[in-house]
Amino acid sequence: MVIGKEETEVRLDGQGIPLWLCMEVTYRCPLQCPWCNNPLDYDTYRKHELSTDEWFRVLREGREMGALQIGLTGGEPMMRDDIVEITAEAGRLGYYTNLITGGIGLTKDKLEALKEAGLNQIQLSIQSCDPAITNKLIGADAHDKKMQVARDIKAFDFPLSLNVPVCRESIDQTKEILDMCEEVEADYLEYVQIQYYNWALHNRDELLPTKEQVKRSEQLVNEARERLGKKMTIYFVVPDYHDKFPKACMNGWGAIHLTIAPDGTAMPCQEARAIKEIDFPSVRDHDLSWIWHESPAFNLYRGDDWMKEPCRSCDDKEKDVGGCRCQAYLLTGDATNTDPVCYKSPHHYIVEEAITEASRPGRNTLPYVMRSVQSAASMRE
Repeated sequence: MVIGKEETEVRLDGQGIPLWLCMEVTYRCPLQCPWCNNPLDYDTYRKHELSTDEWFRVLREGREMGALQIGLTGGEPMMRDDIVEITAEAGRLGYYTNLITGGIGLTKDKLEALKEAGLNQIQLSIQSCDPAITNKLIGADAHDKKMQVARDIKAFDFPLSLNVPVCRESIDQTKEILDMCEEVEADYLEYVQIQYYNWALHNRDELLPTKEQVKRSEQLVNEARERLGKKMTIYFVVPDYHDKFPKACMNGWGAIHLTIAPDGTAMPCQEARAIKEIDFPSVRDHDLSWIWHESPAFNLYRGDDWMKEPCRSCDDKEKDVGGCRCQAYLLTGDATNTDPVCYKSPHHYIVEEAITEASRPGRNTLPYVMRSVQSAASMRE
């Protein structure tokens, strides 16, 4: 398939194509990260995961639409017994394939099989340079395993992308974390401040760093960029809460990104299921083309007709598209509100209060609520 430039142009009216297909092949995961973006009731989806053949059909329909890249993620994608077969089919169809993993289950045998299947890139999450902090944050004794997996990925000649989700407990280790990433010869580093959805929102008061911590961390990252040059590409993502303006989330609702959940639910992003009032379509009931172009869910927040003030008359609405619909919903109860991160939002005080609480001297630090079936059940009670 030859795709012309005009066909890959980003459009917000539903007439473009989903350039990036995010395949959440399972929500199963042996780790318990307290910032996980999976739904709080993630375990209820286990019995309804798409089959191998259903994922193959999704891949075919995505390529027919012009999708170029896929992210194989979860949960932990290595918990799918057919992950090598899915990867091979994606490569056969012409996708650029990226495995997004915590490393658990990614053995040398699996790496060899994935190499033969044509996998292009691996993104590995590492939480800290300190084994004790890593293991505390993920609820498992896995730091040393992750570091070995990073070295194995390089040994099999994959481009190594490290994803480091940064929170208050780890952000003061920025220099040491950068040194660690250089030591394992990472090609890319995503030094990402946690975004507060689902489990992360539940733990926000314990995870959110102070503005001063973020400023010091960013300075160290900039120094490393200057020193390393092209040796390691570093992406630094500032937490929304410390920005004056919201991000143009996913380049707009239903603009370039299409997520397929383990049970086949199709969404414009991985967090969208948080908006309870939306009935998202399933790939078991509709093809991807109908879902992308015709479904009410994907057209709901395209364009700007849905916008309220101050977004509707704001000169920046083409830049930030009103911010994140999921964040607006989770913080205000209405997905059509301006993202509260924006200083113009009438709900901006919610973010300011969270920042104040995170910076309050002498505040009591509570234990994290770890991602687990037991925690999910207790929160539903």
